[in-house]
Amino acid sequence: MEILDKNHNQVERFWNDYLNLNSCNKKKETPLSLYFCDNKKDADDCAELVVKGIKQATATSLWWFKKNNVSLPRVGNKYIVTNWVGNPRAIIETIKVQQVPFNKITPEFAEIEGEGDKSLNYWIKVHEAYYKREMATHIEKFDKNMIIVCEYFKKIF
Repeated sequence: MEILDKNHNQVERFWNDYLNLNSCNKKKETPLSLYFCDNKKDADDCAELVVKGIKQATATSLWWFKKNNVSLPRVGNKYIVTNWVGNPRAIIETIKVQQVPFNKITPEFAEIEGEGDKSLNYWIKVHEAYYKREMATHIEKFDKNMIIVCEYFKKIF
């Protein structure tokens, strides 16, 4: 997950469109916008999976939250999901958060995350590679016992 500030005007308009249709929403301030993954193809694919309602979870390392000094997600948080270049694609709301060791991720979670063939084997392969790339920039090592913040969400717009 990468928090971004690209195409802020488009994100603002997208959020205002949501508010116009959901006037009972108490939070008027534009939520954080973000894309999933660390490359254009995967970020765009994941955004499309969210739009289609297939991707309903994400798995960010606890290490990332600590390294970037970002608060852990909480139930009720809303985010604007964008593609790689920052164009808004969906609004999601966090419905459940669990901290799980990497080596204890379940097939059920891999399926809900909705990427690739939705199998646990696929999940392990691509996420281990991702976390290794992410940590390598800080000369830190991936560990199969590291904690993953499993964030479940629903698409609300």
